[in-house]
Amino acid sequence: MATIVFVHAHPDDEAGLTSGSMARASAEGHRVVLVVCTDGAHGETPDDLAEGETLVDRRRTESAASAAALGIADVRWLGYRDSGMSGWPQNADPDAFCRADVDEAGERLAAVLREVAADVVVVYDWHGNYGHPDHVQVHRVGHRAADLAATPRRYEATMNRDVMNRSREELPEFDPEGEFDPNGPMDDGNPLGSTEAEINLAVDVSAYLELKRRAFTAHASQVTDIGAMLSMPPAVFDAFFGTEWYIEPGSDAPLHGGWLLDGVGPR
Repeated sequence: MATIVFVHAHPDDEAGLTSGSMARASAEGHRVVLVVCTDGAHGETPDDLAEGETLVDRRRTESAASAAALGIADVRWLGYRDSGMSGWPQNADPDAFCRADVDEAGERLAAVLREVAADVVVVYDWHGNYGHPDHVQVHRVGHRAADLAATPRRYEATMNRDVMNRSREELPEFDPEGEFDPNGPMDDGNPLGSTEAEINLAVDVSAYLELKRRAFTAHASQVTDIGAMLSMPPAVFDAFFGTEWYIEPGSDAPLHGGWLLDGVGPR
């Protein structure tokens, strides 16, 4: 059994980007650890909060439900405040993750990696897929932590922009209104995700799509984003989420099918 740690910026980020890989690793008998860097305080606030319940409380509960669906063994909270989107006043909060010292935050995450004896750590690509300040910080802090903890293997979760472009052409129901353009500027002005020339690993998670749906459903408070994912026609959902994409830093291997834990044994 190996231990694989997935580092995500907010509650619910794991559902869209890596939940299939998490479910697969768990099903294969490996220990899966989820680290959530922020409290998700600037997500959507639902109308049904109980008296005394906060959005942060709700999102922790939802994360626990997602973890249970995916077979995640351990959920850790790094303890930072949600930074909000680029340019929001919340970016200036001294407790915001985007303002954290990379060495300090890296050591905080490294302590988790050491404690669980991580064999693999998964972070985000260089611009956090779409430029959200907290996602970009996951990239920086995650790599610093892997260095400090001497974690043997690391990957960067990304989105395949070429697949999205092909899906727009081949599946009319993918974007019937023509409103989604993965090539357009995202939160940081860059296009979404990565091209296939930049990606090393395609992980088939098609056998775990139902568990991926359950992870989405667990985060029901985030109506806009989660609702959009769950409302996708089945063919679009399967095409969009049946493969998860990873960059292996330092590798010049072309895009190929494989698995995050190929050749990995426990430390």
